[in-house]
Amino acid sequence: MTSVALAIPDGTSLFEFAAPHEVFGVDRRNLADPWYDFRVCGTDPARLRGWFPDNAIRGLDGLADADTVIVPASRDIDDEPTRDLVDAVRAAHDRGARVVSICTGAFVLAAAGLLDGRRATTHWLHADVLARRYPRVQVDPSVLYIDDGSILTSAGKAAGMDLCLHLVRTDHGAAVANRLARVLVVAPHRPGGQAQFITAPMPERREHVLADLLAWVVGRLEQPLTVEDLARQANVSSRTLARQFAAVTGTTPLRWLHAQRIQRARELLETTDDSVDLIAANTGMGTATTMRRHFHATVGVPPDMYRRTFRTGLTERA
Repeated sequence: MTSVALAIPDGTSLFEFAAPHEVFGVDRRNLADPWYDFRVCGTDPARLRGWFPDNAIRGLDGLADADTVIVPASRDIDDEPTRDLVDAVRAAHDRGARVVSICTGAFVLAAAGLLDGRRATTHWLHADVLARRYPRVQVDPSVLYIDDGSILTSAGKAAGMDLCLHLVRTDHGAAVANRLARVLVVAPHRPGGQAQFITAPMPERREHVLADLLAWVVGRLEQPLTVEDLARQANVSSRTLARQFAAVTGTTPLRWLHAQRIQRARELLETTDDSVDLIAANTGMGTATTMRRHFHATVGVPPDMYRRTFRTGLTERA
């Protein structure tokens, strides 16, 4: 997999193609020889000059003989990807290229039909849109990237670097990927997935039928609340409550309650020095053991690791 072509849609931000260029477009024969033959391909090659060497700039025809094709994020997911780009990416895959998307580049792969019947990911903010627009795609918003053989997809932004390092690891081995990660001052492999970055949503409308109840629950998360407790507070039956929750939140009362407990635990881990035992008690999860199990299953990393990653301002205040 020595040749890598970066297919740049119109309007792609610099950040989106910086990671692939830094990994594959810089001469790193000191790490592995040969390294990669890197090219940048777009519908308007002239617009790419000044950012890349002239001999690395091609039109979309440059995808035709590349071993690996990378599609970074699109400018706007509401805009249909251009037919030329979609056709070029599909043709490259049909010819045998490994096709990779970063962030919302997954929408291009989906438009080309390359994700039909496959697990794929994208930025968690856009995962629902991808799933609705392309129902044959098995969208997983919880992971940083998915390697499905000849098709690889990553989550948003920095997850593109995770996937690029994974490609190097696949092509050249863990030792080379680890050395490159040290040069780039990034982790060779990040634990967990996107779940640790996703916040638990609250209904946007404040006038819905559950508005008072949800506020009441959020103020009592430390209590051992049950569905019956919530139904009693709302003065409805448990069955009616379940229907109302499905309509307003899209989930069940217990799942919503669990998500709010996890969200409160995340906030306390980020902003306080409270022990895991105390946070477990204050979020209604009982013991530290129970909290660790539920937190890891939901967020993808243990509470202590989450705190080290997202801790805010405590050192400065000390």
